[in-house]
Formats: sequence, C-alpha cells, structure tokens
Amino acid sequence: MTTSQFSVDGKTAVVTGSSSGIGRAIVERFADDGANVVVTSRSLENVEPVAEEIDAHEGGGALAVECDVTDREAVERLLTETVDAFGSVDVLINNAGASFQAPPAEISENGWKTIVDINLHGTMHCTQVIGGHMRENGGGRIVNVASVAGQRGSRSMSHYGAAKAGVINYTTSVAADWAADDVWVNCIAPGLVATEGVRSQMGVEEDDDAIDRTRADRTIGRPEEVADLAQFLSSPASSYVVGETYTIKGTPRLE
Repeated sequence: MTTSQFSVDGKTAVVTGSSSGIGRAIVERFADDGANVVVTSRSLENVEPVAEEIDAHEGGGALAVECDVTDREAVERLLTETVDAFGSVDVLINNAGASFQAPPAEISENGWKTIVDINLHGTMHCTQVIGGHMRENGGGRIVNVASVAGQRGSRSMSHYGAAKAGVINYTTSVAADWAADDVWVNCIAPGLVATEGVRSQMGVEEDDDAIDRTRADRTIGRPEEVADLAQFLSSPASSYVVGETYTIKGTPRLE
C-alpha cells in the first residue's frame, strides 16, 4: 500500500494562529513530513520559539511571521515574506480565531464585531491575498478551520457560531468560484479539542496527553487529530474533495 498521496513534502504552508493548539499541531505535522511552514500569529514572540523548535529537527524549514489577520496590509506582508523565503505558497490553513462566552443579550456591538472580524474577515483577507497568489501560480490548497458551533449553534456562543457559519458558507462559495484555477478550498469543523483555549473558556480539565486515540467512545479530541485531517485536505489524497466541510467531533450523542 502506498501512502505518498497523503504527503505534503516539499510544499510551503502558511498556517495562521499557529503559536499553540491546533495551529501548532498542524505546522509541526507538516514540517515533520517535509513541508516548509510559516508560523504566524499576532505576536512574534509567541511564534519564534515554535519556528526555532521546528528548525532544530530534520524536516521542512520554518519561518516566524507576526501577522494580525484582520489587518489587510499585514496579510500582504505575510505573503511577501513567505514568497521571499520559500518562493511560493502551496497551502493556506486559515486557523486564526478567537471566542469568548456570553449570553446573546449581553454581547456588545464591539464584542460582536471583534469576533466576526477575526474569524470571518480574517479568513477572507488571507484567502483573497494568498489565494490570489495561488490562482496566479498554478493553484493550491486552502483549508478553513470553522467549528461545530457554526453548524448547529452553541449556548453563549452566538457571535462565534455566526462567524463560523459564515466561514463554512464562504468555503463552499469560494471553492465553486476558484476550482477552475485549481485551488481546492475545504473546511474543518472541530468539536471539543483539548487546547489551552478550550480549557480556559469552557472549564475542560482533560489534558491532550490523557486522551486515548485508540478509543472511539469520546467527545474530546487531540490537536494532532485535527492536524491529520488538515494534512489529508492539503495533500493529493483529497483531489476529489472540493467545497466540503468535515466535522470532527467524536462519538454522536443521540437523544
């Protein structure tokens, strides 16, 4: 059996929000497979250690770039620095996001705009700028990270759910428009994943190291499990998958 169709070796991948959690798991996985990775978040001091750790091991190279995805000019600089370092961009993972819990009646206009700006507008900025480069240079892969909250809603997360629902619909729409340019656009909608953000906001105490990947009956995952799916969607193995949203949330809970 061959596994080469799942490889991202030799590709260059930009992963937003990759200083920790799911984003960090993705850059580490891709680099281990031989990809060059761009580690980016709003704080350079948070991404530099990640890039340095990746560079210390065999595999693809790593570049740390500070980028606020809500700032169009910052995203354009991100593209320029990536192309200067690696020559092109083959994969974009739109992972940068933010959330907080609040009842619908208590969400301020500023709070609403902040969450929509980071999760939805940030995805649009990166897709237009970096996806535009892909369209002009032979195509590429874009994977947007949404949430199950964008599929079915979530208590005290109406602002976040609305933004992620927008990401899911945006994925389908852009995929249809850009398929002719050989740009594959797909989406991942994770449920609970054992990241620091989930632990701090939702009171989940389970550490990712304690989660047994060999067990089917669970409703919390590890960041590496999302990275597995991101690699599939970034590789030739997903060549017939366009405009889809993959839910990754463990065991169904039926009423």
